Amino acid sequence: MPTAPTLGNWIGLYALGLIWGASFLGVALALDGFGPVSIAAGRIALGALTLGAVALIARIPLPRDPVIWAFTAAMAVLSNALPFFLLSWSQQHVSSGFAGITMAAIPLFVIGLAHVFVPGERLTRAKAAGFAIGLLGVAELIGPGVLRTTGSALESVAKLGCLAASLSYAVGAIVTRRCPSVHPVAFGVMALGIASCVMVPLALVTEGVPTAPSQQAMGALIYLGLLPTGLATLILVGIIRSAGPSFLSQVNYHVPVWSVILGVVVLSEELPGRFILALAIIIGGLMYSRRKPVQPVPAA
Repeated sequence: MPTAPTLGNWIGLYALGLIWGASFLGVALALDGFGPVSIAAGRIALGALTLGAVALIARIPLPRDPVIWAFTAAMAVLSNALPFFLLSWSQQHVSSGFAGITMAAIPLFVIGLAHVFVPGERLTRAKAAGFAIGLLGVAELIGPGVLRTTGSALESVAKLGCLAASLSYAVGAIVTRRCPSVHPVAFGVMALGIASCVMVPLALVTEGVPTAPSQQAMGALIYLGLLPTGLATLILVGIIRSAGPSFLSQVNYHVPVWSVILGVVVLSEELPGRFILALAIIIGGLMYSRRKPVQPVPAA
């Protein structure tokens, strides 16, 4: 059973926010030497090797249940291959800060999907109101006036691509919830292994072997594979086992903030005021959806 969050849990939570928030900076830097399919394939393969090594050292066996493998295959596509590709492609045409902000929409999509597909996760009034508020923030994010901030002809499509990645992550989260009980590290090894078998051949066919990428691009790709895709899973598992998934969900507030800060400071990206307004509305909706109903005071 989850316990009260410890200092270590809080440190892990902020570390995850920074690690995942920096992944958008990593993609932007990796694009200087790799194509979007190669970035997705490279980070997935490195993540699979990282978690595979952990599983071997810890002697964590992989399950043989075909039902679990079916869920894992869905997870491989929805939480790894598809969103990693969509984000890598989209960041050729949008800022890393924008891509990070759209990730704040993931729990909004989860609220709506869970109402239909997860028993016991029915919409309450607070969740429905928070969902509606958050959608207003999403509309503000992609609405008139912010569709052309980088000047790319494909920017509008790329922004929709970022939101599609958020939706894919949300569907992947629902699949993960519905999966039968399995060790999280084993689940991660299986998902990343399946995704590698799909994305690595696809990258070789569509983009070929990368030719002499810069040290910066190579370092960014290694970061993406080892930290956000691989080792962050271990921190995530530790937090869930100790403080519970509800505590972990707060990381959704941190990731977009770090992506914006790093994009502005490291990449000198512009930060339109409407991006900040949209982020505030989305996070406000998330916070409202988590509001607990006021318990009536019993009569004396």
